[in-house]
Amino acid sequence: MADQHRTTLRHPGAQAADDPDDLALGGPEPDSGALPVPAPDLRGFLPGIEPERRVTDWGRSERIEGLVDRTLIDFFYRLWFRCRVEGIEHVPADGGALLVANHSGALPPDAAMIAKAIKEEHPRPRPVNTTVEHFFKGYPGFSMLLPKIGAVPAHPANVHRLLYDERQLVLVFPEGRKGTEKLFKDRYRLRRFGRGGFVEAAMRAGVPIVPVAVVGAEEAQPVFAQVPLLQKLTGLLYFPITPTFPQLGPLGMLGYLPAKFVIRFLPAVRTDDYGAAHPRPWEDKALVQTVAHDIRATIQEELYDMLAARESVWLG
Repeated sequence: MADQHRTTLRHPGAQAADDPDDLALGGPEPDSGALPVPAPDLRGFLPGIEPERRVTDWGRSERIEGLVDRTLIDFFYRLWFRCRVEGIEHVPADGGALLVANHSGALPPDAAMIAKAIKEEHPRPRPVNTTVEHFFKGYPGFSMLLPKIGAVPAHPANVHRLLYDERQLVLVFPEGRKGTEKLFKDRYRLRRFGRGGFVEAAMRAGVPIVPVAVVGAEEAQPVFAQVPLLQKLTGLLYFPITPTFPQLGPLGMLGYLPAKFVIRFLPAVRTDDYGAAHPRPWEDKALVQTVAHDIRATIQEELYDMLAARESVWLG
């Protein structure tokens, strides 16, 4: 009688061996002790779209983002930087795409201006997810604000989910901190684009890469010097000397000069056609480095052309 009432204990996430869902995933029977084989396409497991929901799974808040857009971003985009946008048609109207741009400024305004350009100028506006370094998590308040306005930690798994599963736009700055630490004398000279991780991400997801060249950010907040000693004493990522910082205190980091911005979106680079020569092109390090180098060279050449055609830093 005891055997008739005996129950089988198992992990809450496990399924019976004859469960059809287990067979659909291609997973083994629970008694085998092996983990289920993940499905090749996980879009079906994503949460359903809820139109009334105002906070995404990434922590993006429609209310906070709208407030920041109305009070700060719109002012800088239209009145202070007077952004001019070119080549907006190169940004795909749907599907995933990786935007790759140059980076500059002690507190870079380029990400916000690029996202605002797509929102205002594109025929089919789309949200842009900006990847940020993990060290921002150490700054109370600021680390809470970033996800609410569209920032996502720069991790390959996050980028892949956004590009492949959710088919969204992702903005990356391959220069990273090296771009924001540049001195004014080195303006518009691109730093090395890392090891080409952004190319690997685009190849894995099979999405195009859209290079973006931004002129104006170097003059909006030029960095004249770095003070390593004060960096250690204050605990900041770096301690730059700018026209407004540290003279005006912490708010001096928001003291941008009214430089004219030009944002140029360049023709997209396809990454889904490399599979003919290599079934897993992202594993070919030489190919990845070559594509990354070509994209960097394309942006660098475009920056030089834009600077040569610019008549004034402040007017236009």
